[in-house]
Amino acid sequence: MAILKQVTWIIAVITVAFCVSSFGNGANDVSNSYATTIASNTLSMKQAGGLAVFTEFSGAVVLGGDVTETIKNGVINITHYDDSPDALVLGMGCVEFGSAAWLTAATYLGLPISTTQTVVGSLAGVGFASGAPVNWSWLKNGLSQIAASWIISPFIACVIAVLFQWLMNIAFLNRKDTFKWARRFAPLIFALTCTLLAVLVLVDLLDGQSVMEFGIGKFLGSIIGTFLGALALWYMFAAPYFHRSLVVQDPRLRLIHIPMGPLLLYKNPPYYFPAGEAAPDAPVGSPAQSPAQALAEVPEDTDQAPSSIGLEPINKSHRDPNQPPPDREGLVHSIPVPAREKYLTSTEELPFYKPARLWAWFKYSLFRGVSQECVTFNSTKVNDAHTHSKKHDSRAEELWKPLQIVSAMMMSIAHGSNDVSNAVAPWVSAYETWRFGFVSETAETPIWIVCVAAILIGAGFWFFGYKVVRSLGNKITFVSPTRGFMINMATSVTVLVASKLGIPVSTTQCQLGATIGVGLSSFDTKAINWKQIGFIVIGWILTVPIAGLISGSLMLMALNTPHMATP
Repeated sequence: MAILKQVTWIIAVITVAFCVSSFGNGANDVSNSYATTIASNTLSMKQAGGLAVFTEFSGAVVLGGDVTETIKNGVINITHYDDSPDALVLGMGCVEFGSAAWLTAATYLGLPISTTQTVVGSLAGVGFASGAPVNWSWLKNGLSQIAASWIISPFIACVIAVLFQWLMNIAFLNRKDTFKWARRFAPLIFALTCTLLAVLVLVDLLDGQSVMEFGIGKFLGSIIGTFLGALALWYMFAAPYFHRSLVVQDPRLRLIHIPMGPLLLYKNPPYYFPAGEAAPDAPVGSPAQSPAQALAEVPEDTDQAPSSIGLEPINKSHRDPNQPPPDREGLVHSIPVPAREKYLTSTEELPFYKPARLWAWFKYSLFRGVSQECVTFNSTKVNDAHTHSKKHDSRAEELWKPLQIVSAMMMSIAHGSNDVSNAVAPWVSAYETWRFGFVSETAETPIWIVCVAAILIGAGFWFFGYKVVRSLGNKITFVSPTRGFMINMATSVTVLVASKLGIPVSTTQCQLGATIGVGLSSFDTKAINWKQIGFIVIGWILTVPIAGLISGSLMLMALNTPHMATP
């Protein structure tokens, strides 16, 4: 039974604002995780949208904490409301409204902003309006610290991205036989990426414990086990698949054949649901050589597949390392059919009440967001940036797609586990105060509200994430699978290290800094679309004051609203 029954209506209204805020969080912030995978054609918008729903939900529900700070990171002094807890409920309602309003507007404009800083700005506005002390200090999420993060976040991520690019250039990208060296380094980097994901998960599971308290054996065992397991998975499934796809170039191969593993190293694998005609000259399933011999003896830097494979030679023109990857030549990416034309044209002559037309409108509404074009842009500045960016062997780029997907999933899971509180915390604060009648700095977060927030975050990206995805990636600089992987890894490493050192960073701002770093690795400032950078930075600067102005204005009006006399 609720104690503060007089503010029950506020709880109902704040719940609506919470849903909009969670939806906006997904539409804007999740794009940081998957923008590069979409820009490089590693995933389609629809594939990324489906994967985002899974990773955001997993991060929020499985790794999200059970205890939520009712006031986000001490931005305002919560004890100010001890004598008037109903004012805190009102304040948190204004915070949710302010956050939801600015997130919705920024997403509509295609501005990638920090949802954490949006909530902090909203809290600061409520604090000003209600006379609560506001944290201006350098302490965690103080307003001074947030302003500093506009420079610190992108700078650190940019430096790390440049370092990663330099290391990968030395390892294989700038070598004569790029593809050969890429095949050698891919298993190791894939295993290290999966291990970093395991570290992120373990850090969340520690929940304030030291490694010794958690158990150093369990900690190290988890990390080593992840590394070895990832390495085994690569050699068992990924290596045979890419051998068949990039060296043999078997036209019958499809993505669903990855589980065949070592069978793909046979001369004529026993495909299920093949994409093309069967290759001649060999019974299905007959081994030309052992799997180990197939991987070891293929001359990786050759421009022609071995004659023993029994297939056509590889087209050399598609493997010139000085040419852009195939997707930039139009061989992989094709402009999607506009959603309205795809789903509505065939039924537009039917009356609106006909089932066929209603079904067409349902599909249009469901798939419109993930059917948008987010890869190519008819812009002189974008084309100039791509022209001045360095390109690498298309087969090496293709090899890096699984690593890019894993790195994107890592960022998305981390986002789901940490940033779900941006929408949940104000609601939980208001809800718990309404139930118990007093103000508390922490509160048990009901698992059902975390599930609702996670679903809404995933849905936000599915329906409207394309607007922010367009602003990132290829609109800033040329993004390929290797470059996208380095952007994601630099962002993840920056956030992980900085959070442990107490350095103020924002994932959104780290993503932009890493993108700039990778773009500048071409040693040409023209490889960056600086106009787009300026557009994004303006959004950062406007976030705190606009969110604060909206929330503060609502709080000020509510606290000073005249009351009609009761007869």
